[in-house]
Amino acid sequence: MEKYLQEQPRDFLAVATPGAGKTTFALTLASWLLHHHVVQQVTVVAPTEHLKKQWAEAAARIGIKLDPEYSAGPLSKEYQGVAVTYAGVGVRPMLHRNRVEQRKTLVILDEIHHAGDSKSWGEACLEAFEPATRRLALTGTPFRSDTNPIPFVVYEEGNDGIRRSAADYTYGYGSALGDGVVRPVIFLSYSGNMRWRTKAGDEIAARLGEPMTKDAVSQAWRTALDPRGDWMPNVLKAADRRLGEVRKAIPDAGGLVIASDQDSARAYAKLIREITGTKATLVLSDDAGASKRIDDFSGSDERWMVAVRMVSEGVDVPRLAVGVYATTISTPLFFAQAVGRFVRSRRRGETASVFLPTVPDLLGFANEMEVERDHVLDRPKKHGEEDPYAESEQEMDEANKQQDEDTGEQEQFSFEALESEAVFDRVLYDGAEFGMQAHPGSEEEQDYLGIPGLLEPDQVQLLLQKRQARQIAHSKKKPAEEADLLELPAERRPVVSHKEMLELRKQLNTMVGAYSHQSGKPHGVIHTELRRTCGGPPSAEATAGQLRQRVAKVQEWATRMR
Repeated sequence: MEKYLQEQPRDFLAVATPGAGKTTFALTLASWLLHHHVVQQVTVVAPTEHLKKQWAEAAARIGIKLDPEYSAGPLSKEYQGVAVTYAGVGVRPMLHRNRVEQRKTLVILDEIHHAGDSKSWGEACLEAFEPATRRLALTGTPFRSDTNPIPFVVYEEGNDGIRRSAADYTYGYGSALGDGVVRPVIFLSYSGNMRWRTKAGDEIAARLGEPMTKDAVSQAWRTALDPRGDWMPNVLKAADRRLGEVRKAIPDAGGLVIASDQDSARAYAKLIREITGTKATLVLSDDAGASKRIDDFSGSDERWMVAVRMVSEGVDVPRLAVGVYATTISTPLFFAQAVGRFVRSRRRGETASVFLPTVPDLLGFANEMEVERDHVLDRPKKHGEEDPYAESEQEMDEANKQQDEDTGEQEQFSFEALESEAVFDRVLYDGAEFGMQAHPGSEEEQDYLGIPGLLEPDQVQLLLQKRQARQIAHSKKKPAEEADLLELPAERRPVVSHKEMLELRKQLNTMVGAYSHQSGKPHGVIHTELRRTCGGPPSAEATAGQLRQRVAKVQEWATRMR
């Protein structure tokens, strides 16, 4: 606010982490600009129907009346502006341009990255609001997986020749956590064995979190999320136990399951009813009925809500404290917005817990919660390098589509989930990983599910370290034949992708080749010595940790020879 009032710019981009209070800032500023006659009316543009209504309600609380039902014609005298959606502007840009030209207008563009969702939306926003007196752009995630420029956002060229979005003010998750504005997030990750049948009729078995090809990761992930397997019921049970623990300190705490489609959402709601004995609120689409269900849930003390996609962004239910990420969308944008539903703090010490499948991409996002991203317009592409954005783009398109309809026959026979089991894998917090694998329902799992719901961020870290130390000590006392799960702490079991494993093997072979040249020893002899010194199977079967250990060992030998 101080920065804005000092500079009085026509365009201002505020990037603030979900839960930091962008709406409060924008409406306080709108009130000041109206009071000082800088503007005479306000237009709020939001991504969804529900958010449009939410803005109108929030504005009414501070004395600004916005019409969320406006569609055409002159505005009633009782209103000081309108709340519309990007889609609405896309349909009738000239209607909004005429309104902006007639009176001095402040345009608030909420979650402005959506203005780049389609070329027509971006062009419509430019056409409609180019004459506006003031424009305030807000976002919690100013990055997109494509290179559609976002209207009214300034892009600055870096030393590398790449243009990135430049925010006027940034308030990241790390800063907000330090100020007690948002909750610390504990991620609880579950792996387990999956079995499925491919389109070709082959049966495949794999363990979530183990290096696999991109297709295999995707199919193992979908198998885990299948409500007919054992993975989802066990993870929902664990999430409900966690919610029970959190509710001891936060009595009205609620949980949210984010599902991929309507059928899955209904099945998850049924599972929750079987597990808890109470009905879950089901939100399947972005319509008026859905808005009311979200509002009713927000004002109640019911335990669970299950939603398809739409609650991932901007929808404000501050009592949500436990989440289950039960969708296969793996863009950083969607993940950040989804986690943003749980971080809004109401009082100091509240913690948020999000349950995830052990999938390399998701664990990567969870470990990078505090990374602030900008929207990149130009893509660096070295010779022979894969386009890092291509996969994200397709998923972003999927995420932006209404994912409520049946996806059609093409998916029907391409894949069949046969069997899934859940294993508690690890806890991720503040970029560190804790815990050893444990069976659902075991004391070891309960150790992590039972973490108190009210803790300061540094207390969370301390408690997780203590729980892990206790688990390791307990594991050492058990006879070897009882160890049916991988008895290694999480930081020694890095989750890596198939591609990363190939890179590690390539790196090891390069190092061995260089050392062979230096020492005169054959490659095979060096590999055998490495196995004898570091332990473990041949390179082709070694884990990422074992490969890294061998790389370090060869480097050590080579350094000694110099």
